[in-house]
Amino acid sequence: MAAQVTPEFLRDVNWIRGALQTAVALEHSTMPLYCAAMYSLEVQNYPSYNTIRSVLMEEMVHMAIAANMVAALGGSPRIATLSPTYASRGLPGGVAPDLPVILARLSPRSLENFMRLEAPEFMLNARQRAAVYPTVGAFYDAIREAIDSHKDPLRRAVERGGPANQVGGNLGYLTFEPAEGDDPVERFHAALDIITEQGEGRAEGSVEAGDDFQREGSHYARFAELRYGRRYLAPAGDVVIAPENEAEFFRGDAIAWPVVINTLAVPSDRYAALLAHDPDAPGVRKDLDAFDEAYTLMMAALDRAWNGPVETWWPSLGAAVTQMDQMRVRSCFTIMRRQVPEPVVGRLAELYPGQFAALARYTDLDRPVFYGPRFVNHNADR
Repeated sequence: MAAQVTPEFLRDVNWIRGALQTAVALEHSTMPLYCAAMYSLEVQNYPSYNTIRSVLMEEMVHMAIAANMVAALGGSPRIATLSPTYASRGLPGGVAPDLPVILARLSPRSLENFMRLEAPEFMLNARQRAAVYPTVGAFYDAIREAIDSHKDPLRRAVERGGPANQVGGNLGYLTFEPAEGDDPVERFHAALDIITEQGEGRAEGSVEAGDDFQREGSHYARFAELRYGRRYLAPAGDVVIAPENEAEFFRGDAIAWPVVINTLAVPSDRYAALLAHDPDAPGVRKDLDAFDEAYTLMMAALDRAWNGPVETWWPSLGAAVTQMDQMRVRSCFTIMRRQVPEPVVGRLAELYPGQFAALARYTDLDRPVFYGPRFVNHNADR
């Protein structure tokens, strides 16, 4: 579905606030994708595990920054009811509409999707660039432009504040409290720069973050390292990275491919048709539901951190972290130990005629197949 684009002259502070709420949803929608791949690793000390985890933690910070900007503008970040759509295409806000968005194990194909998700625009082809928001960065650029067109109203909105908390200042997250000599417009720009630079890189022709991040690899570069199986190592001279020469930039030390649990990519019905034919369905459902309950509780705790009494935001974050650990344990040590019966795997084409090709692309159907986490947020249905 095409993005509904608000004309630029209507992109006022209300639009900025709404766009930043979409940014909260956008940043959150990436996390289950990365978690599904990270959880699928048999051993959790591979370089690939640490790479995905590092990106995931930065996405959490990006979501927190976006939520703080919503709060700074008098809004209340909506977190508890966020419910991303998977086995679909595109991200919230109409971003990257060509991107396959599917919960799946780590594989070269899933890494290519992650690279597409984090790609700077200069790494896209002409068809991809034709979208309204071809990249995450393009979406944030639209917010930057609206901020620059409404500097004084934005300053007044920050001065007035609102009912929601700004969370994590003592954790290093950017907050936007009004202070003498501190221009909120500049702080909003700095926040957007952090998000886009860590994701895509600092500038045209580079996939490195800038000096503020010790020139570390962007999210795009880190996923590319795993895809090529080599560390980033730019060629000598003034060569700039482009789609045609990208492989030349990933010729550093080898990265061993990990042992990956062969989870079945999650179809849009979250395994419902498959479970109807699995003799062990009651036990599988119990494990899937336990994970989803932890996910639901995590989202509720995050929502309380921003929208509950200010004195409870720290305990609420702690509760969210507890549920994150529960999600990892319930996924890695229960769900992914549940094998899909071979006769049921043999019926996938019948059970999912419209999705079978995608399931087969992200799952090795010639090997034993296991369930994976489905990330159902029950708050969205309550």
